Amino acid sequence: MICPTCREVMIVVEQDKIELDHCTKCGGVWFDAGELELMLEGMGLDSGALTLAQIADLPDAETAEKKRRCPICGRKMKKAHIGREPEVLIDVCSWSDGLWFDGGEVHQIIEQCALSTGAKMDSEERVLSFLGDTFKAEG
Repeated sequence: MICPTCREVMIVVEQDKIELDHCTKCGGVWFDAGELELMLEGMGLDSGALTLAQIADLPDAETAEKKRRCPICGRKMKKAHIGREPEVLIDVCSWSDGLWFDGGEVHQIIEQCALSTGAKMDSEERVLSFLGDTFKAEG
């Protein structure tokens, strides 16, 4: 699969029967339909309003960031804000192919989900135990 941000070939990272496409150049991650929910559930976190259908129904986010093309269907994806404090701007395929997270954004969402569910294990440990440091924000 080709990265929608930098156009490089992505690698497949498999963990607990979830195959995520990861760009080693820009750090972005592609979630096929249902994979975000599976990942969060596998970590014991509530996916809440983070299903693809719910995200696709969100209003288009106003941003200067260029629209990217879905790596599956090639159509331009819409921008949507998910999460809270701070909101995370992601790309969502309106044809339900999946979600695109820029580098570090998966980590932010996992932290927010862990905080909202009152998780006892800190969110950093959750990220590292589930996916290693592949999706950890740099810096």
